[in-house]
Amino acid sequence: MKDHIFEEDPNAPGRKEVNPLLKFALELGPLLVFFFANSRGEQLAAMWPALGELGGPIFIATALFMAAMVISLSVSWAITRTLPIMPLVTLAVVLVFGTLTLWLQDETFIKMKPTIVNALFAAVLLGGLLFGKSLLGYVFDQAFKLDAEGWRKLTLRWGLFFVFLAIINEVVWRNFSTDFWVGFKVWATMPITIVFMLTQFPLIKRHSLEPIGGGK
Repeated sequence: MKDHIFEEDPNAPGRKEVNPLLKFALELGPLLVFFFANSRGEQLAAMWPALGELGGPIFIATALFMAAMVISLSVSWAITRTLPIMPLVTLAVVLVFGTLTLWLQDETFIKMKPTIVNALFAAVLLGGLLFGKSLLGYVFDQAFKLDAEGWRKLTLRWGLFFVFLAIINEVVWRNFSTDFWVGFKVWATMPITIVFMLTQFPLIKRHSLEPIGGGK
């Protein structure tokens, strides 16, 4: 019987890995559900009146987003029989703030969710570094293998990037419409993150324990 419920150390022997493309799909899928439900909320309510009882499009989108997050984590569990730590933290915050959003009929809570999640990730990553732990290895070890210095530098950069994402979410939701915020969350945050990831490739290549792109 497996002793570990949560994902194991990146270098643990026999650790079951998820295909990087599938992992990306599991992370992006709930966001696409959220965007679609917000943009088609009225049509969904007309097709399924029970959804209309939740309120306007943003509330329907919130409920379906919560369900999609649960399904995504369940699929990950079914494949690996472990729970990935960062998606688990995200799910916990989504469920708390999503429930508050639906219960109080106040969209402010779901808008604050990315701020809280990114601030938590920043605190975990940067706090881990203070204790000599490069926790980012738990997230990206299936994509590439780095030496200790590489994981430390990459963890620091991602920690600061999460601070940036928390700040920009606050600026957007407090100064723009709900529809603009939803579009930004789905169609701008992901490209920004991808661009940031691409800028880290030189560091990854320098500290890789395996040849990348034909070797050093």
